Amino acid sequence: MKRRIWILATALGACLSSGVLAEETTESRFMPTPRQLIYEGRRSGEGYFSPDGKTLVFQSEREPGNPFFQIYTLDLETGDSIRISPGHGKTTCAFIRANTGEVLFASTHLDPKARQQQQEELRRRESGKEKRYSWDYDETFDLFCAEKDGSRPRRLTNARGYDAEGSYSPDGKWVVFSSNRQAYPKSQLNEKERKLLEVDPAYFAEIYIMGASGGTPTRLTNWPGYDGGPFFSPDGERIIWRHFEENGAIADIYTMKLDGTEKKKLTEFESMSWAPYFHPSGDYVIFASNKFGFSNFELFIVDSAGKHEPVRVTQTDRFDGLPVFSPDGNTLCWTTNRTGASAQLFLTRWNHDEAKNALAESPLNPAPLVANETPHRKRSVETVKNPGPPATDTITRASKYMPEIRADELKEMVTYLASDELEGRMTGSEGTRKASEAIASLFQDIGLLPLGDNGTYFHEFEFTSGVESVPSANTLDLIKDEHTSTFVLDKDFRPLAFSTNGIVGSEVVFAGYGIVTPEGAGFHYDSYADLDVKDKIVLVLRYVPEGLDKEKRQRLNVYSGMRYKAMVARERGAAAILVVTGPNSPNAGELAPLTFDTSLAGSGIVAASVSRQIADKVLASSGNEIQKLQDALDTKEDPKSSGFHIEGLQLNLNITLNRKKGKDRNVIGFLPPNERGKELPEVIFLGAHYDHIGRGDTGGSLARKGEVGMVHNGADDNASGTALVLELACKLAHLHRRGEALFPRGIAFALWSGEEIGIIGSSAYTKDPTLPLDHVGAYLNFDMVGRLRDNKLIIQGTGSSGEWRRHLERRNVLAGFQLMLSDDPYAPTDITAFYPQGVPSLTFFTGSHEDYNRPTDDAETLNYAGMERIGKFAFNLIGDIARREASLPYVKVESKRPAGGGARENLRAYLGTIPDYAADEVPGVKLSGVGGGGPADEAGLRSGDVITKFDGQTITNIYDYTYALDAAKVNEPIEIEALRDGKKMTFTIIPRARK
Repeated sequence: MKRRIWILATALGACLSSGVLAEETTESRFMPTPRQLIYEGRRSGEGYFSPDGKTLVFQSEREPGNPFFQIYTLDLETGDSIRISPGHGKTTCAFIRANTGEVLFASTHLDPKARQQQQEELRRRESGKEKRYSWDYDETFDLFCAEKDGSRPRRLTNARGYDAEGSYSPDGKWVVFSSNRQAYPKSQLNEKERKLLEVDPAYFAEIYIMGASGGTPTRLTNWPGYDGGPFFSPDGERIIWRHFEENGAIADIYTMKLDGTEKKKLTEFESMSWAPYFHPSGDYVIFASNKFGFSNFELFIVDSAGKHEPVRVTQTDRFDGLPVFSPDGNTLCWTTNRTGASAQLFLTRWNHDEAKNALAESPLNPAPLVANETPHRKRSVETVKNPGPPATDTITRASKYMPEIRADELKEMVTYLASDELEGRMTGSEGTRKASEAIASLFQDIGLLPLGDNGTYFHEFEFTSGVESVPSANTLDLIKDEHTSTFVLDKDFRPLAFSTNGIVGSEVVFAGYGIVTPEGAGFHYDSYADLDVKDKIVLVLRYVPEGLDKEKRQRLNVYSGMRYKAMVARERGAAAILVVTGPNSPNAGELAPLTFDTSLAGSGIVAASVSRQIADKVLASSGNEIQKLQDALDTKEDPKSSGFHIEGLQLNLNITLNRKKGKDRNVIGFLPPNERGKELPEVIFLGAHYDHIGRGDTGGSLARKGEVGMVHNGADDNASGTALVLELACKLAHLHRRGEALFPRGIAFALWSGEEIGIIGSSAYTKDPTLPLDHVGAYLNFDMVGRLRDNKLIIQGTGSSGEWRRHLERRNVLAGFQLMLSDDPYAPTDITAFYPQGVPSLTFFTGSHEDYNRPTDDAETLNYAGMERIGKFAFNLIGDIARREASLPYVKVESKRPAGGGARENLRAYLGTIPDYAADEVPGVKLSGVGGGGPADEAGLRSGDVITKFDGQTITNIYDYTYALDAAKVNEPIEIEALRDGKKMTFTIIPRARK
């Protein structure tokens, strides 16, 4: 019969295979000849055999003008099909009566709004939208029967409420069905029950029995939670059905006598076990369960007494459910989407002997299964931690999560996300694929609506995953006096990763450092003054003038990136740009590495790095050399007249790069506002990035000796933030479904990928959102929230709205954190994708540490009790924002970071210091750690030191420190003053060149 779970899985076409608990057997042991039976129509399902086995009755979406299921019979001997139901409205759950051939089904065709609902659904689909569920518990469903040719439909029930999921007894005298009629009229319910009926009418469904001709039904069950899908046993003496626990996440199989007595439990599977159907022998029952991942429903068999553990039947990913045997027990019909996004009916020959053998071999249940009037298990922490499905299945089994924010649940989520199995979750990797599917399955499990692309939870984006030169198609030739000199790729020249592919042949212009500062930069500098470079190849020096004072180098550093220099040359009409690292600069004379940036776009100009030897050979025609030119420019504040045309030669440059494009996806789920009748005014986004840096492949690794190449599990960065968002989703969805959280605003839960390579995923979303950004009222981000120390919680972005501090203060009265509030909303995380779009934004952070971006950032290092406190604090804050009458006012904050700065290539000097953003005891920058073997480590600096002076410049905050580091010279000693345990100490440190 119709089940919420089948609808959920088939409607979304979701699939997740954990690969755990796999049986040694294969499907062919039980079902050797599977084949698709139904092809017509958008989808089909729930096929039941007639008592003589010659006819199958099923439901299918195939009626023109009606997007809902209708009931059809299929003659298994001729292949002829007949529609039984009236053709309009919704139908479900048909069954054929013994002796008469009458067909039982449920329908809403008498509802005056039936055709209107069809048109509304068609318009919704035409707009590209579709209801998340392909079914609902329409209160106008009633039971009907009709002749086997569809004639003479007769109404059997006439009560308000959902009457459906009916089947006949083997002798055709009785009908058993599921109904929530006892919940009507709504006026008899208390306020909590009325709200629950609105959000989950199936909760009230119970099992009823009545005569086959109708009449007053008798209620057989009276348990909280959904009871449905009833069938009679082959001897007609018992009824089998499935019962959902109150939370709607766990279901088990039960049987009872026809009067509702002697209830017996057949499964205790800690999953959704449903759609039970007896084998005609009466020896065993077949059913579906998502034991192996929420969306990966598989078929199982269990003996009729429930003495043995169930045996797995199917082994194919995706959805397998609604199994039914033919009357002789030799054929199995079931519903599956294994061959496509939508489900259809399949048939196979069934091996009864193998099924009996497998059940006999299955272990006995360790304890008898008991069915009583309160069948709900109380799962303890010990139960949750028992062995069972390995880590792969951990976060998909949301059913075990309690309705509170709990440290042990957060730990389980982090343990999976930070496991070696996910290999560090590098963007675009198999690890992020597994993580994203597990996250989507949890979203589906707890009832979030999809807010990704095309009705899914996934929002896909493309990024540059790598770049490589094509050896045969990269050449550089110098032509002078009819003589051609040919240069060698990767020895004399190398393409720059952002280069446009192209062939250029032209004269060369030397343009100094190739820097142009815009107005308002505080220091005017223009390498192109009085130079005409249109259609020419420009030769420039890398970095900034080395001899200028610190302040001027700091200002020029912002505009010294090679991509920025390429853009400046392009805007002035240059055909190509060549960059040389001068003898006075870090990495003197070396070619720039072919490291990629994550931008999909090239620079719009052919670009390459060249050696000092190439530069000198080109400059020789003008009587110059690179050393002499750099010496002059390094102390020159105004580069005017320093550039010149190089006469008498031509360069022919051919650059061909192969940019590898990768794809990854964000995972986004949605809770709509549950105050009925209101338009959606705003949505609150809760976000965290779930990617990390793999084995250090992104270049951000701080691995020490002996750690290089190991998996960087990223427990704090950012399995911690991901787990916290998932836990908040579980709790808010629980309240939402219960009707206890009456939010006038919707809440979206977004897990981003690509943050570690430049907030790619969240930026892709804000550029192409599935929800208009003017509907986003606030964004709360969680990045590295697993290392709460000294009770300090950092919250950045409070200046993005004048209301944040008031709300934070109110909620911290109970939480009791030592809050460290920063107005700056330009934190280097996903908040920076939302705030510039006019969204008031906060990010939660517990600070850096010794394990940051190292393989030692493992699950056991986190403070889960602290995460629980942060989660409860955020939960209360979210409630306040969601219930506000007015929108949060947006405040524009000017960035403290220099415009255009922040590129890693601009930071020439490397010290190996890791700032602790949680420190505020004294002015300065406290270190949470130092890179092993780095300059800071060698100089004697260590974790806990507070830097107060850097090369004579007073340091009061992280911005002072970064700005001072911008001006540091490589290989030149710098004096640093720091406080250690309150005592001033002095260190001499020698910066290294950043590769």
